Amino acid sequence: MNDDARSPGPRRLPSTTDATREARDARRARLREDGHAIDAISGTAPELDPAALAGSIEGFIGFAQLPLGIAGPVRIRGQHADGDFIVPLATSEGTLVASYQHAFNAINRAGGARAACSRQLVGRAPCFTFADLSVASIMAAWLPTQFVPMQQAAAGTSRFCRLQGARTSLVGNTVYLMLEYATGDAAGQNMVTLATQAVCAMLLPRMPHAPTSWLVESVLSGDKRASAQAFLGSRGRNASAEVVLPARTLNRYWRADPAAMARAWQQATAGSIQTGSIGVQGNVANAVAALFIACGQDAACVSEATTSLTRIEVDASGDLYASVTLPNLIVGTVGGGTFLPTARECLAMLGCIGTGTAAKFAEICAVTALAGELAIAGAMASGAFADAHATGGRKGRGTGEA
Repeated sequence: MNDDARSPGPRRLPSTTDATREARDARRARLREDGHAIDAISGTAPELDPAALAGSIEGFIGFAQLPLGIAGPVRIRGQHADGDFIVPLATSEGTLVASYQHAFNAINRAGGARAACSRQLVGRAPCFTFADLSVASIMAAWLPTQFVPMQQAAAGTSRFCRLQGARTSLVGNTVYLMLEYATGDAAGQNMVTLATQAVCAMLLPRMPHAPTSWLVESVLSGDKRASAQAFLGSRGRNASAEVVLPARTLNRYWRADPAAMARAWQQATAGSIQTGSIGVQGNVANAVAALFIACGQDAACVSEATTSLTRIEVDASGDLYASVTLPNLIVGTVGGGTFLPTARECLAMLGCIGTGTAAKFAEICAVTALAGELAIAGAMASGAFADAHATGGRKGRGTGEA
């Protein structure tokens, strides 16, 4: 990225650490100058009709308020996300947005981060229990022969849901059927559930041997839980980001050199292995949760998204190579909570409204997660981790409760 580093940097925002009313107003003005609508975010939009929330919430009384900040711009050179992006982050954790801004500045100085979203599949896993093992074994071999009828049944439930793969596993007298779907630009959990229900309804009367019982979801799919399955196949979107940072950039932003950063990460990796973690990462949940909440994603899917791998190492030139791979991003830019006014404004801020933009959003998630990994590794390597939280993350300042 050395050639990219000579290109003009993106226009900077007011300092993230300036908590004054004037700084807030300046950020809002800057966003509006850039053509972004932020009426809902700033609280000036008309109140949402409760009827519009039918299907999204029950017992509705109002909204939970969580501060929303912006970091950026960050330069991304992705397959789908290409340009300078201002990233909205909803969080109540002090120092978080400032940490991402710091890392974004370092990434920009290096010419930007590369990103790629390689595939998208969402799974459902029904299971069928039979009289005994011999019958179950026969059915485990029969089910894959029904793939075309299964595809047809799934396609009949949605314009976008398409069955891409099916595989079976046998556990005693029970056959597990893992179905993997493409869901277009939707996150797709409800979509694949309805499709799987239709697939099962089609299969049951065709089966040479009737099951004694069956479930539309056996938990094998990994829905809303960390699972190594994401590394072996796919669940959601698989997105990666990388950046190469020269030693002078690391010293400027974290007072650390590549060897210190890599050593800190090696030690953290050994610590992570001792816990039995699935994947190795520092604080991917911070980035994903803040983006998910801001952009109307299913926040419970953060549990899956943290199934990720971070690499921080010294390359052959003596610079720092850093990457993060998120194989389990359940994200969408249509459906779900993306219609909510603040979510829609945040997605619009990223240029991720409507069809054809979900892969772009996944790449932005990956770059934001990468920035967080650089921030925590830099803080650990420089010894500033505790100090940053002590000075920037104390709650209740100005209330007498700090």
